[in-house]
Amino acid sequence: MGRSAAWARRAYSVALYLLAPLAWKRVWREQLPGRPRRERLGLIPPSGEGERAIWLHCASVGEVQAARPLIAALGERWPGYRLVITTMTATGAQRVLALSETPGEGRASGVVSHHFVPLDFPGAARRFVDRLRPALAIFFETELWPNLLAACDRAAVPVAVVNGRLSPRAFHGYRRLGPLMHDALSHVSWLAAKSAQDAERFRALGMPAERSEVVGSLKFDIAVDADARRVSERLRTRLGDRSVWVAGSTHPGEDEQLLEAHARLREHLPGALLVLVPRHPRRFEAVAELCARAGLSVARRSRDEWPDDNTAVYLGDTMGELLALYGAADLAFVGGSLVPIGGHNLLEPAALGVPVLTGPELANFLDVAEVMREAEALIKVADGEALSDALGRLFADTPERRRLAAAGRSVVADNRGALERTLATLAKLLPAE
Repeated sequence: MGRSAAWARRAYSVALYLLAPLAWKRVWREQLPGRPRRERLGLIPPSGEGERAIWLHCASVGEVQAARPLIAALGERWPGYRLVITTMTATGAQRVLALSETPGEGRASGVVSHHFVPLDFPGAARRFVDRLRPALAIFFETELWPNLLAACDRAAVPVAVVNGRLSPRAFHGYRRLGPLMHDALSHVSWLAAKSAQDAERFRALGMPAERSEVVGSLKFDIAVDADARRVSERLRTRLGDRSVWVAGSTHPGEDEQLLEAHARLREHLPGALLVLVPRHPRRFEAVAELCARAGLSVARRSRDEWPDDNTAVYLGDTMGELLALYGAADLAFVGGSLVPIGGHNLLEPAALGVPVLTGPELANFLDVAEVMREAEALIKVADGEALSDALGRLFADTPERRRLAAAGRSVVADNRGALERTLATLAKLLPAE
């Protein structure tokens, strides 16, 4: 390790220690009942003698969802390895546990296990890696934790960054940490970038070109399980001929615009139903109150309430059902795009054959959005008022909805393949049997 890199990581670690009270405050919130907080310090049970593990780190629920095809494939290709998934957030942890308990979601119950990722203190990172002793560490998308990466290198654990992406905003932020990021990327054995632009940004931060390649987005390898399709079909049957649209993964400042757009839509389509699915469970109550203040009658899925003919909003206040709810709709709006979040997964409704609408904030999905725009499979709106107009136009135009649905399905089908390319290189990184 060069002198500047060593200095940068030491300075980073000192800053982390100084910020420890704030970090611990965040950790205190992101917790599951019965799960010891000492996991955040790398204090996990040691792996058993002869036990082999593959470690996959995903930041939160969105990354876990996006990694589902990879999780299932790891289980099928290497059943002799225990798959350990770490997350930063409690919602991500809940999704991992749901995957491990649901048939058809990849691995049998008990083979997928979850830990919270340790805070990136040097000692916590070393303890975690030393106790887990993974044969391979896989970091999903943009999770670059300098001390964890260094701990893997120290323990001779190969590291892969898969579905690697760097938005322009993230790139400019990381570039200000030049020596630190150069050091972090020096510990990465292989980086699979989503696009040429992402690969170029990683290389500009110090990722060696010979250890990185453009593989494509794993998101195109999305798999829709049969259970989700069955739930979609039951919902659609019960909803009948109503005009139904889903707004998924929504955020503060966005829900208000969506409710206003829905109120305007109902002036022309009184029977229209909005299925509203907030991104974070802690906001379920607040969003229910927003609906009430907007004068829109609401039914809550978590309470087994069913929307009758007078219900304006069906609140999807449950976990892990967004795909099923998308599949029951005529149209889907993907949230995080009317506010500066960067958007969420546009391909989930597209894979189900549901026409996709989005706002203008798409920094996290520019590559996917561009492919969908080129295929004329995406409707982009500037604000809530434009969304209301687009919804009204599309509900009145069945042939256009069908065209959008077919175009979305084609985009997903035509761009698959990143998963197989990723698995081929991961196989080379795993120790020989």
